[in-house]
Amino acid sequence: MLSSEGADLPPVRIALNSNESAFGPCQAALNAAVAASAKLSRYLENPASLLAPALARRHGLQEDRIVVGNGSDDLLARLARVYLESGNEMIRSANGYLKTPNYAHANNATPVSVADAEFVTSVDAILEAVSDNTRMVYVANPENPAGTYLSDSEIRRLHQGLPDNVVLVLDCAYAEYVDAADYDPGHRLADEAQNVAVTHTFSKIHGLAGARVGWMYASRGIIDMVSRIGLTFPLASPSVAAALAAIEDESHAKQVYEINRRLRDAFSKSMRDLGLKVYPSQTNFVLMAFEPGDFCAANCADYLARQGIAIRRFASPAYENCIRVTIGFEAEMKITTAAIMQFLQQKS
Repeated sequence: MLSSEGADLPPVRIALNSNESAFGPCQAALNAAVAASAKLSRYLENPASLLAPALARRHGLQEDRIVVGNGSDDLLARLARVYLESGNEMIRSANGYLKTPNYAHANNATPVSVADAEFVTSVDAILEAVSDNTRMVYVANPENPAGTYLSDSEIRRLHQGLPDNVVLVLDCAYAEYVDAADYDPGHRLADEAQNVAVTHTFSKIHGLAGARVGWMYASRGIIDMVSRIGLTFPLASPSVAAALAAIEDESHAKQVYEINRRLRDAFSKSMRDLGLKVYPSQTNFVLMAFEPGDFCAANCADYLARQGIAIRRFASPAYENCIRVTIGFEAEMKITTAAIMQFLQQKS
């Protein structure tokens, strides 16, 4: 089968590659961002003083345990600066969020990658890897790019097995998409323990990827340390205004959750019906595996690209036979399903 590598490709007409929300932000968030643009000549002082109370009310949390940042990536990087230095180790799942080792490398620390179980983070493997040099354990829950998750009981078992001087970081960027009854983002655990930090983002279900707003919930001690090394003016006025409006519009997030769940489950079923291995997802994307050969993942990705459909593949060998598809509009998912079906039908 011919590869499209190096060939002229049509413009992308369906973008299902970056886990953004196809449904965008609520109208109130757009309006708020436009209105706030009138004050672009001024710095926004202490955005946490605006966002923390609103987040605390929305989620039933303590506002003095909340810090905000330029996306959750900013907060994760700051956590790494606080806890990691040369000689330290950060443990993560080998096939989890592929950017994670960079947080260790940036601080001259060593990333320790442990085996998973069918792309599900292994609590036992993490605990077995803990050493005197371990200072951070990172778990994306749900995970990216597989969409798998750990239950609240498993997260608590993991935390219980960690020394007090090791921080458990729970990256919950996709928490709002989860429908599993035994899932918990970890806020209660962060209330109970001094060494747990939970990060969130407005980039996913709230549809504000371009605004770059993240927040973290943790003990007051962690919040203090992370706040001290933040930028003086970390967020733009329109971004904060949009985030505040998104917090208030619960109906939009609920609607996106329901639509995403329906389309995700339908797409997953259709892919299984085509004979592909589909990893159960608790996110706004689906990971699926192809058989090696002419009808492999790489060739499917090339075929879709020639149809103007962008999906995601990964350089990691563990994902060589996989593609990840973000959930888009219903019409986009039908077109993508039909295109994958057409690709596979060339076998006969």
